[in-house]
Amino acid sequence: MTEGDRTGSAMLLCEPFGIDSVKSSMSPSTFHLILIKPSHYDDEGYVIQWVRSSIPSNTMAAIYGLARDCAERQVLGSNVQVSITALDETNTRIKPRELVRMVQDAGGHGLIAMVGVQTNQFPRAIDLAREFRRSDLQVCIGGFHVSGCLAMLPTIPSDLQQAMDEGISLFAGEVEGHLDRLLQDAYSGAMPSLYNVMKDPPGLEGQPVPYLPAYLVHRMSGARTSFDAGRGCPFLCSFCTIINVQGRKSRFRSADDIEQLVRMNLAQGIHKFFVTDDNFARNQAWESILDRLIHLREAEGLQFKITIQVDTMCHKIPRFIDKAGRAGVDRVFIGLESINPDSLEGSRKHQNKITEYRSMLQAWHKVGALTLAGLILGFPTDTPDSITRDIQIIQKELPIDLLYFFILTPLPGSQDHKELCEQGVPLATDMNTYDSVHVTMPHARMSGEELLNAYQQAWDTYYTPEHVETVIRRAESWQFSMNKVKWMMLSFYAAAKVEGIHPMDSGIFRRKYRRDRRVGLPHEHPIIFYARYGWEIVSKHVRYVGLYMTFHRAYRRVMTGAGSGVDDVAMQPVHVDELNTLELFTATPAAHMVVEKIQKKLAAVTTP
Repeated sequence: MTEGDRTGSAMLLCEPFGIDSVKSSMSPSTFHLILIKPSHYDDEGYVIQWVRSSIPSNTMAAIYGLARDCAERQVLGSNVQVSITALDETNTRIKPRELVRMVQDAGGHGLIAMVGVQTNQFPRAIDLAREFRRSDLQVCIGGFHVSGCLAMLPTIPSDLQQAMDEGISLFAGEVEGHLDRLLQDAYSGAMPSLYNVMKDPPGLEGQPVPYLPAYLVHRMSGARTSFDAGRGCPFLCSFCTIINVQGRKSRFRSADDIEQLVRMNLAQGIHKFFVTDDNFARNQAWESILDRLIHLREAEGLQFKITIQVDTMCHKIPRFIDKAGRAGVDRVFIGLESINPDSLEGSRKHQNKITEYRSMLQAWHKVGALTLAGLILGFPTDTPDSITRDIQIIQKELPIDLLYFFILTPLPGSQDHKELCEQGVPLATDMNTYDSVHVTMPHARMSGEELLNAYQQAWDTYYTPEHVETVIRRAESWQFSMNKVKWMMLSFYAAAKVEGIHPMDSGIFRRKYRRDRRVGLPHEHPIIFYARYGWEIVSKHVRYVGLYMTFHRAYRRVMTGAGSGVDDVAMQPVHVDELNTLELFTATPAAHMVVEKIQKKLAAVTTP
C-alpha cells in the first residue's frame, strides 16, 4: 500500500521545497507546521552547519511521521490544509523572514516547532524563536533540555522561564498522543506557555512510524535515516538524561511497525538505518524485531544496513549478536565510557564489566560489525597521564575500531547535574557549551585548561599512523572494508583536529553565513568575513589532504602486506590467564580488585 492509499478522503503530496500537504477537495484554509531541528554555535558564534551533516535526527523523523498522520486524519477539520515543512539546521539554512512570509501569505495560521532541542542547542533555538515571535508567530520548543530540566530540578530554570515570559511555549515529554491537541491549540491561537506530559509516557506499538522523505535524508552523509525501535533504559548511569526523560521501562514498537518503516524507506531508495535506542539490547522486543528484519533480508532478499547502540554486556544475551549480524547490523555504538572500575562505579555504570570488554568486541567482529566506542574524560580520578595510559591500553588490548571522546558534562536532566546544583557547585552558565567538548564544571585533579588539553591530546594519542594501520589490518582479518575503515577513522580524527568539532556534530564541507551569528555578537564586515572564511576553507583542505596522505599510507602498508607479522594482543582469543598479564586488568588498584573477585568465583566453582 502506498502512502497516498492510507486515506480515501485526502491526497498526500510531496512538494519539492520540504513541504508535505494533505489537501481536501474544498477550498481549504492553510495551517503551516514548520519543524526545525536547530543546530548550535561554534566558539565564534556562527551556526554549525554543513552541506551534508552526519547524524540524522530521530525526533524530526518521529514528529514528521506523527504530523503526517494528524494531517491525514484532518485533526484541524476537513476544510484545513495542513502543510508540513521540515528543516534540519545542521544541513539547511533557516531563513526566518521567508518562513514568516510563507505563513502570513497563507492567512497567518501556523506553528514553528523546535524539535529535539538538546541543551547545547537551546540558545540557538531561543534566538530563532525570538525572530519568529517578533512577527507574532506561535513557537513551541521541545526536546531533552526542556524535559530534563522539568524532570530533575525543583524549580523552572531562568532560561526556560524567560522563554515562557516572552510568549514561547515549551513542551516537556513525548508528543505521541498529544500532537492533536498541540496543533488544535496553535490553530485556535490559544497555546499555553507549558505542556508538561512527563508523567504520561506513551506506548509506541501501533503509533505512526518515524519517517522522512528521501530528499531530506539525502542531506545526510551516507543517506542514512533513523528510527527508535524503543525507548527507556533499565540502567542508572548518573551522567545520562535518557532514564529521567524517557524512563527506565522498555517501551517498544512492534515488528510490524519496524517492517512498515523499513519498506517505506526502501521504496524511496533509502537502505541505511540508524536505530537510535540508547540501548537496543535492552529493548524487550529486540528478538521479534531482529527476526522480522532477518526474514526481510534472507527470505525476501531485501538489502539494507543498520547501525545500533548497545551496552557492554549485550554479548551475554543469548542469540542477540548473531541475530543482529543476520539482520544487517554492520556498525555498533558501544558505551564503553571508561576502563577504570572506579570511574564506572562512581558514575553508577555498574553494568560495565572490564573483564567482558574483549569478549564483547570480538563477538561483534565475528558477525562483521564495525565497533565504535565512546570514552568519557574527566571522571574524578582522571589525570592527563591516566587518560593517556588508558587510551594506550585500549589501543593494544581491546579490538575497538573507532574510539571517540567526550568531556564529562553534567547535562540538565541527569543525576549528576541535579546533585551538583543541590551542592552549589559552580557550573558553566552558557548552555551552548554543554556539547561534551567544553569544560563545564570544576574537576578535582585538573584545571579546566588541563582537562581541555587532555581531551585534545586524546585524539592524537589514539589516531596515530601506527594505530590507524593496526585497525585497518584488523578489519582485513574479519573481512570488513579496509577502505571504509580508513575513511571513517579519517573523518573522526579530522572533525576533532581540523574542524575543532566533535565527530557527532560534523559533516561534509562547513557552511558559514555572515548574518547567522549568535545574538549579541556583531556582524563582521563582508570583506573581513569572506576573506577569513575563504582562508579557512583553503587551509582546512590543505590539512585534510595531509591527513588523507598519512591515513592512506597506513592503508597501503596493509594492502602490500608490510608489518603483517606484528603480534596483535587485542585479536588473540580471550583466555583466563590474561587476567594476570594484560594491563587492562593490572594498571589500577580497582582493576586488581575486580580480577581478585573474578578469580575467587572461579576458584569456588572449580573447588570440589
